[in-house]
Amino acid sequence: MTRFAIDSATLVQLAESSHEVDPDHQLVAPNSIRSLALDVLLQRVRNDELSERAAMELHERMTELKIRLLGDRVSRRTAWRIALEQNLDTIGLAEFVAVAKLQADALVTSNPELVVVASGVVPLAKFMDLMAR
Repeated sequence: MTRFAIDSATLVQLAESSHEVDPDHQLVAPNSIRSLALDVLLQRVRNDELSERAAMELHERMTELKIRLLGDRVSRRTAWRIALEQNLDTIGLAEFVAVAKLQADALVTSNPELVVVASGVVPLAKFMDLMAR
């Protein structure tokens, strides 16, 4: 089994995708992922890129995806250290890197800022690496 940490943009992309996550893979993420993904959908609705109905359908799909959510003391402390080491203003991006560092084989993200934070700290993987073959 391969464990992949995912970020909120990846969660939205998974909900939109017609592909299924390989059953041999496990997804992990910080507790906050679904709320952050809902923020992504809200912005898309406000920008008239997505209807509210379509956003709520994606939300339902995101909720149905099996993800191991983490927010324990060790994860938070690791995120804190990463944020300090990388001179980040918030913990947000560091949380994804911390979860990847502690619980995953690689991080999947399309967020360029998160790629910078994660580089050299955790391995990165591509979205298609999640899919069943």
